[in-house]
Amino acid sequence: DVQLVESGGGSVQAGGSLRLSCAASGAPVKTYCMAWFRQAPGKEREGVASIYTDGSRTSFADAVKGRFTIDQDNTKTTVVLQMDSLSSEDTAMYYCAADPAPRAWRSMEPVDFTYWGRGTQVTVS
Repeated sequence: DVQLVESGGGSVQAGGSLRLSCAASGAPVKTYCMAWFRQAPGKEREGVASIYTDGSRTSFADAVKGRFTIDQDNTKTTVVLQMDSLSSEDTAMYYCAADPAPRAWRSMEPVDFTYWGRGTQVTVS
């Protein structure tokens, strides 16, 4: 099974930046689509950003376009979400997810991702 561990969350003032990392292990994750989701209290989990298996393609939710970027490290076992120009609306628990199916990259729907991390809290004040 794939194991995903998120790190990098914390508290930041509005306008600031945070960098989240997702370390993946346990399977050939180099062939997996990876994504970041977030869930605020009382709201449904939503896709934030995704990256295709080989890192050649990315997708972003409209709410974060131009502010967030997603990338893989050279070993393709760590996915990073760089978040800039943060606002209070970005406050949520952020989750890393992975799935071997290529379609997952495009859909960015929770139901299409099999493996999940436990999440890291991001609070913007």
